[in-house]
Amino acid sequence: MKRAKALTTGLLVTASFVACDKDPVGVNADPQLNIVAESVTVNIFTSASVGAVTRNTLDALQYVSRDQNVATVNALGAVTGVAIGSTYVVAALSSYPDARDSVRVRVYSDSCGGARPDFNGMATAEDRNLFTYDVNAPLNLQKTVELTNNGVEVSSISFSSPDGGVVTGKMWDPVTRSSLRPGILLMHGLPGSASSLMGQAQNYAQYGAVVIAIDAPWNHRAGSPLRITDQDRAEQIQVIKDLQRAVDVLRSRPNVDDDRIAFAGFSWGGATGALFVGIERRLKAAALVVGHGGQVSHATGPHGFKNISSFPCATRVAWIRAMAPIEPIRFVGHANIPLLLQNGTLDSLIPGYEAAELHSAAAQPKTILWYAAGHNLNQQAVFDRHDWLVEKIGIDPRQPA
Repeated sequence: MKRAKALTTGLLVTASFVACDKDPVGVNADPQLNIVAESVTVNIFTSASVGAVTRNTLDALQYVSRDQNVATVNALGAVTGVAIGSTYVVAALSSYPDARDSVRVRVYSDSCGGARPDFNGMATAEDRNLFTYDVNAPLNLQKTVELTNNGVEVSSISFSSPDGGVVTGKMWDPVTRSSLRPGILLMHGLPGSASSLMGQAQNYAQYGAVVIAIDAPWNHRAGSPLRITDQDRAEQIQVIKDLQRAVDVLRSRPNVDDDRIAFAGFSWGGATGALFVGIERRLKAAALVVGHGGQVSHATGPHGFKNISSFPCATRVAWIRAMAPIEPIRFVGHANIPLLLQNGTLDSLIPGYEAAELHSAAAQPKTILWYAAGHNLNQQAVFDRHDWLVEKIGIDPRQPA
C-alpha cells in the first residue's frame, strides 16, 4: 500500500532511487516501480513534478499522459496543466514495460493560474476616454537635423507628452520633393527604440513619405520595459497619447497631406497599434506587423504564462486586473480604416493562435497575410506591405529589382 502524499504546484523535485536489500534471500529481485504520490493537483498552465521510486534496476523512467488535452508530462516527470479536468500519468521502465505505475492528475483554475481572463468584450466609450488628451496644448516641437541621406533629411525630434515629460524620436523628410507627401508613423518592438526602425523609415522616405518614429515611454527610464506593475498600465496609456501627438506633429508639417497618414507597428508596436487604431481617427490605413492581442494575452494561456509565472500570485493578479481593461484586442474592433495584418507561421515569439485572435477581433476592411517565416518575416512581407501602402496612401511604387 503506498503512503498517501499529494503534490501541488510549487517547487518540487523529481527523484528516482535505486534500492538494494542487504539480504536478497526471499526478496523479489524483479524490477519494481512506484510513483510516490497518490494524486497530483496542478493549476492550469503551471507545473508540478511526479516523483517515482525504482528498485532492482537502473533502467530509465518513461512518462506518458493518457490525455494530453488535460495535462502533459515531460521526460523528467514534470506535469503541466492544459485544461480543467483529470487524467492519469503513467510511469514505466523502458526495458520492462510491465513494471509501471500511474497517478491521477487533477487540473483546476483560479486567479493564480495562467488562464486567459475574460476581457468583457469590445472596449466601451468610457474605456476609450482613457486616451483623450488636450489637442490644443502646445507641441513644443524641437527638431535637430543630423544628416541628409539620398535626398532624405534625418532629424532627432522631441515634443511634449500629454502625460508630462518629453516624447523623443526621429523624423525622415524627403526634402527634395515639392508636392504634398504622405505621412507614416512607425512604432518599434520590445525592446527597441525609434532608431531601431531607421532602415525601414529611410526606405519609406526615399519612396516619398515623411516618416516619424517615436520612443516608447520605457526608453526614458532604467529597468525592464515591462515591470508587471501598475507602471505598465500608465505607460501603455501614455504611449497611445504620445502616438496621437505624433500624428499632430505630422499634420503640422507643411509638406504632409493630412488625408494620407498611415501607421505601421512591429511586434510590441503591432500590438500597441491594435489599441491605437481603435482610438485615433485621423489615419488612412494601418499595418500591424507580427502583432498580437496585447500584453495580458501574451502573458497567459498555454505558451504565454511562462512570461510571468515567476512573479508572486498577488503580483500577477494585480497586473492582469490593471492591464485587462486596456488590452489592445478590446480596441482593434473600433478601427475605422483598412488594416494589414502580417504574421509568420514559424514565429517562435508570437504563437499562431495569438495572431489569429488578433486577426479575428480586427474590424473590416482587413487584409490578413501569413508567411512561412519567423518573427522577422521575410522580404516578401516587406514587398507586400510596401505595395499595400502604395495603394492606401500613395507612396512611390517599388522599383524593379
